Amino acid sequence: MAGRAVGHSGWGQRLAILIPYLWLLAFFLAPFLIVLKISISTNAIALPPYVPVWDSVGAALDHLSTPNLGNYSFLFDDPLYLNSYLNSLKIAAISTLIALLIGYPMAYGIARSSRNWRGALLTLVILPFWTSFLIRVYAWVGILKTEGILNAFLLWTGVISEPLQIHFTPTAVYIGIVYSYLPFMILPLYSTLEKLDESLLEAAADLGARPLTTFWRVTLPLSMPGIAAGCFLVFIPAVGEFVIPELLGGSSTQMIGRTLWNEFFQNRDWPLASSVAVLLLLVLVVPIVIFQRYARREGTG
Repeated sequence: MAGRAVGHSGWGQRLAILIPYLWLLAFFLAPFLIVLKISISTNAIALPPYVPVWDSVGAALDHLSTPNLGNYSFLFDDPLYLNSYLNSLKIAAISTLIALLIGYPMAYGIARSSRNWRGALLTLVILPFWTSFLIRVYAWVGILKTEGILNAFLLWTGVISEPLQIHFTPTAVYIGIVYSYLPFMILPLYSTLEKLDESLLEAAADLGARPLTTFWRVTLPLSMPGIAAGCFLVFIPAVGEFVIPELLGGSSTQMIGRTLWNEFFQNRDWPLASSVAVLLLLVLVVPIVIFQRYARREGTG
């Protein structure tokens, strides 16, 4: 009986481990392979608008020996795509830094608040998620445009004499990204800071460390896992963001998400758009893998 129970437990553990892998296989790897297949195809005036590398799973691989890699070389030849990638990385990095500078004090304050207030404060952090993402971005259009609420308030207070041009500028994109993804920075930071052993802070104070020194030498290093998780959760979706640059940035802000949308739906060049998507995924995944190996090595050491 005991052996049978152990056997059932072993199968249950294998099934629990297998389910996430099946999920990744069905909703990540399979779509990625489809996009990769389209990226080495040739554009055509047809439906779908490309010549497939192979017709079906069991069919002969007609063009596999000579795949069309011209789409990838074209990305490096045309400065539009390189500028879009670099601009996306710059905007995402600056937005992530701003979100960290804003989110860390908020997470620290929530973690150090009374337990009776933590639930309410966390509810306020995630409260924006109860409203549609698109509606929230549209709300910023009404706030930032020339005749919007912000300019009307500044004119009423006399701070400015004429409306500021904030809408359709990179500043509006930064505001929209930081506002939209700030909870993704606060929550992992709070999770790390809330578990911080307060006896370490007390020991540092007993040894004569000032509060600022204690923060730099104890609190900040111990909160690095939360900082890394929050930065990844903000940076990765911000790089491929489309809605915020489209509604708040206008034509002055060229990010890779908008370029990808234009290639798919305006130019109808699916192979080129797929190559843009594949390269974007590599740009995001490779640094993450390198960081994880480094963190694992440091943890082992």
